[in-house]
Amino acid sequence: MTNLLILISDEHRRDAIGCIGHPQVQTPHLDALAARGTLFTNAYTPSPMCVPARAAVACGDHVHRIRYWDSATPYDGARRSWMHDLRDAGWRTASIGKLHFRSPADDNGFSEEILPMHVMGDGWTVGLIRDALPDYPAAAELAADVGTGASSYTDYDRAITDAAVAWLAAPERQAQPWAAFVSLVSPHYPLVAPERFAALYDPADMPLPVGWREVPAHDELQNLAGFFDYDRYFDETRMRTAKTAYFGLVSFMDNCVGRVLAALEASGQAGDTLVLYVSDHGEMLGDHGLWTKQVMYEASAGVPMILSGPGAPKGQVCRTGASLLDIAATARDLAALPSGDLPGRPLAALAGAPDDPDRVILSEYHDGGSTTGAFMVRWDRWKLVHYQGFPPQLFDLAEDPHELRDIASDRPPVCAEGMERLRAICDPAEVNARCFADQAERIAALGGRAACLAAAAFNHTPAPA
Repeated sequence: MTNLLILISDEHRRDAIGCIGHPQVQTPHLDALAARGTLFTNAYTPSPMCVPARAAVACGDHVHRIRYWDSATPYDGARRSWMHDLRDAGWRTASIGKLHFRSPADDNGFSEEILPMHVMGDGWTVGLIRDALPDYPAAAELAADVGTGASSYTDYDRAITDAAVAWLAAPERQAQPWAAFVSLVSPHYPLVAPERFAALYDPADMPLPVGWREVPAHDELQNLAGFFDYDRYFDETRMRTAKTAYFGLVSFMDNCVGRVLAALEASGQAGDTLVLYVSDHGEMLGDHGLWTKQVMYEASAGVPMILSGPGAPKGQVCRTGASLLDIAATARDLAALPSGDLPGRPLAALAGAPDDPDRVILSEYHDGGSTTGAFMVRWDRWKLVHYQGFPPQLFDLAEDPHELRDIASDRPPVCAEGMERLRAICDPAEVNARCFADQAERIAALGGRAACLAAAAFNHTPAPA
C-alpha cells in the first residue's frame, strides 16, 4: 500500500523555485524532490484565493460546482471530500497546519487536525460586497510589514514542521495506510523573513517587477487594483525589500519541506509514500502593478507542482495542464476508490502519459475586489480570461510568457475557441448570477451590508496560539 504525503505552501508563485529555472531563488530540497520525480510546469489553482482554492482541493471539483465561492464561505465538511473517502476506507487521514476551512468542529474528513488554522470568525466578510466596491484601508499593511526577523507565521511554520516530523516518526504510522496534508503558511505575507534566509539575497539584485506600476487598462483589473491598492504604498526601496523577504521566505519554506522529507526517510516509509508538493496559489510581487493574488496572470493563478515516489516518473517534466483538483483524483486512485464525475485526473497517470496540449484547465475568481466573475481557460499555448460583462483577455504564452500583450482583439477565432472550451465546462453568465445570488443570501444572513463592512478587515488570518 502506498501512503500519500501532501506538502502544500501558501502564496508560492510557480517561477520562484530553482528547478524551474529561477536565477536567484534557492530551493535545494524542492529541487532534489523534482530530480527524483516529475515537475509539472503548467499547473494551476482552481481559484487564486486561499479559502475557495482549499475548498476546491478538498472536494476535487470546480468552485462553481461546490459553491464555496469566497473567503466568507469556507469549506464546512457538508460536501464529501477525498479525506472522508480515504478515512472511511480505513486510512489514517491527518491535517497538520493551515486548512482555512470553517471550523474544527465540522467533520472535514480528517482523522485528526493538528495545529489547524481555520478562518477567523465568519471569514473575510468585506469581500462579499462586490456590487459597489468599498474602500479597503487594510491594504496599507502589506508594504508596512516587510523586512527581516521572526513573525507569527514563521513561528507557526516551525511548529507545523516539528509536528509533522513527530507524526511521521510515530510507530503507529506502520499500522495502517495514511494520507497526511502538511500545510505551511510561508511564503504568505507578512513579508518578513528569518535573517538566515533573507541573507541569501541582496535587495540590490532584485529585478523590477514585470510591468511595474502599469496596471493593464482593463476595467475589471482596474477595479481590482483600486480595491487592493497595495502598489501605491511601495517605493522602489520597499519593493526590493519585499521581494528579498519573499525569496527568503521561499527558502525558509524549502528548509521546512526538507526537514519533513528527512523525517519521512528516517521513518523507513519513503519508498512506500507518494509525495506531492504544491501551493494554493501564487503571488504577483508587483508584476503588472499588482500584489498578492486574485487575478489570472501566471504569477497568481499558476502554482508549483512536484510529484515523487511510487508511480511518478523520475526526472520527468510534464507540460500537460494540471490543476489542484487533480489532488483528489490522485488520493482516490491510491486508495482504489472511484472519483465519479469529478474533473481531476491522477497525477501519476498524467505524468506518465505523453504531453497533452488539448487538456483544458479552469480557474475562476468570485471574491473581494471583483465586480464580476473571472474565468480563465488554459490549453496548448493559449490563455483566455473571460470577465462576465467585460472584454476578455487573450495571451499567447509561448510568445509572451510575461503576459505583456493582450491579443484578444487580434485573434477572434482563438477567443471563440476559448469560449467554446469554457462553455463545455460551465455557462459563465449562469454561474455569475448564481454566485451573486448566493452571496446576497450570505450577506443577509450576516446582518446585511453594513454588518459585513463593520467586521474586522485584515490581510491575513492570525496564526493559532
